[in-house]
Amino acid sequence: MDAFELQQRISQWENLHTEFKETIVHPDKLAASLAAFANTDGGQLIIGVQNDGVVVGVADMDKAMRAVDNAAYQNCEPPLTVLQETVVVDDAKTVLVVNVPKGDQRPYRTNKGVYYIRTTSSRRQASRQELLRLFQATKAIYYDETPESRATLSDLNTQAIISFFERTYSGLEEMNFERILVNVKLAAMIEQTTHPTFAGILFFANQPQWFIPYAYISALRIPSNTLAQAPSDQKKIEGTVTTVLEDALRFLYIHLPVPHHIRKLEPEAKPEFPEVVLRELLVNAIAHRDYTIQGPIRMIIFDNRVEIRSPGLLPNTITLEALRFGAHMLRNPTIYNLLLRMGLATDAGSGIPRAIARLQKMSGKSLALRLEGNEFVVSLPRTEDES
Repeated sequence: MDAFELQQRISQWENLHTEFKETIVHPDKLAASLAAFANTDGGQLIIGVQNDGVVVGVADMDKAMRAVDNAAYQNCEPPLTVLQETVVVDDAKTVLVVNVPKGDQRPYRTNKGVYYIRTTSSRRQASRQELLRLFQATKAIYYDETPESRATLSDLNTQAIISFFERTYSGLEEMNFERILVNVKLAAMIEQTTHPTFAGILFFANQPQWFIPYAYISALRIPSNTLAQAPSDQKKIEGTVTTVLEDALRFLYIHLPVPHHIRKLEPEAKPEFPEVVLRELLVNAIAHRDYTIQGPIRMIIFDNRVEIRSPGLLPNTITLEALRFGAHMLRNPTIYNLLLRMGLATDAGSGIPRAIARLQKMSGKSLALRLEGNEFVVSLPRTEDES
């Protein structure tokens, strides 16, 4: 960073990637700032600048740099590697810039056991959901395998589970039922008591939304091309994963016309979108959404498009372009495995590419993928005469 770039950064004040310190502070506060950057998106801690943007410089640079190195190594867990540089401004004041990368061993905490994240202009302790998301992003835990302490095995539909096992597994007849649930991660132990996991509740609870109230699909038909128009129909689609999936498809069938074309004197039904594409995209949303975000999947039928909006951004290094070519990284492996055994998913990461190819072949339309806010959006364009 040179003097001009430094002045530009200072003029923009503190933000998600920038924090000012007038002087070296206590190692615990330094560690909190460093860990917050590493847990979020990386950034620069600029020492020698007041909160109002006035440059005062660092008097003892060697001492300051040693203090930063010690805080990064001794007061952060796991230890952080930072890059320090000095920048001299016009009036000969020297500023210390501490470059903190987005950590590849997230989440980081201080040696006091506190996890911090950056906000738009400051830092704060990570919430439970944010911390779970950090662990999940590095595969330290999978959220769908966590047990729900409020639920017991009596909250699950035993007959539905037995039927599932009979169809998809072999050689389980002699095993203890509770042990089977634990082995396939539909249940887990908490202090010697077996409780259903998140995935177990989603697929087999008698009332999944009692325990996970946001695990539903919000289906809307909006007779316009924007959300500003009130919906003409809406439905909160609840139940187990398979029930939600089938009811969501029914909602789509109700509101997507199926024109008939005459072929050899017989009418031929031609749906607006191939059923297999709609099913693929809904399964993909259920399998890969971020369940640490307490919001529903949204399915919106506009006049000019259909959108399926899944909570959460893409995991780790996956990009929108990589998705089109079958990039495959499991956020919810137990949920995915259950869908796989039910025949609703494949183990090749081909859901999005297959939907793109089939939509293009059967209707000539192109699937659009984008990130918007904290949602992953899949958009299927409609033609004007079909709306």
